[in-house]
Amino acid sequence: MATVPRPARLSRAVEAQEGVKDLIVTRGLVAGDPLPTESELMEELRVSRNSIREALKALQAVGIVEIRHGFGMFVGRMSLAGLVDELTFHSRITLQNGKNHLAHLIEIREILESGLVQRLIDLGPEADLTPIADVITRMDAEAQAGPVSPETDRLFHDLLYRPLGNPLVSQLLGAFWDVYYQLRDALGTPDETPRDVAKRHRDIYTAVIAGDRTAAVAAVQAHFDGVRNRVARIHG
Repeated sequence: MATVPRPARLSRAVEAQEGVKDLIVTRGLVAGDPLPTESELMEELRVSRNSIREALKALQAVGIVEIRHGFGMFVGRMSLAGLVDELTFHSRITLQNGKNHLAHLIEIREILESGLVQRLIDLGPEADLTPIADVITRMDAEAQAGPVSPETDRLFHDLLYRPLGNPLVSQLLGAFWDVYYQLRDALGTPDETPRDVAKRHRDIYTAVIAGDRTAAVAAVQAHFDGVRNRVARIHG
């Protein structure tokens, strides 16, 4: 009769990581709240200082713990920086070998935004989009003088979906934007003129304001055409 292998025992550092996470949950701590000291964690979790330090370093890397030297340790604020680094690295590799991982990321963001504009339209008058008009004006002015700045482009998408009240939307779109921005030099010059870029954004805004779902989705797709063409040109 075959014996069933025992599951491998977790290392003390991994156990300490789980212990810290459990502590955060059971005490109802939230982002920014202070954590116990190293010595207190050692006593409570019954692990060595080395294991605690190794655990805290791993939790800091994924944003669960924030260590402020001279002030102490705190529950971390959610960040997708680790995801951005990983996606950027793998996208850079695939740009070199022709698999074009970045194109897949762009497709995901396009699908996400196509759904988000329809959610905005569903909100109707509840969605206050007045700040977008100022961004469009700023974008037009930049397009007259030269390229539309990355900051203005990002601000448009951030403010557009803010009425949805979902903070993860801004973080996810920001993560995709950061990956694309870090790889921009490898993509060559844009096919679109700055005025085209401004018009694409204005078309999205206009369609949402008009409550036209079909036009809004079409405008989002048109917005991403330039990005798709830029990526496809690398292996064309």
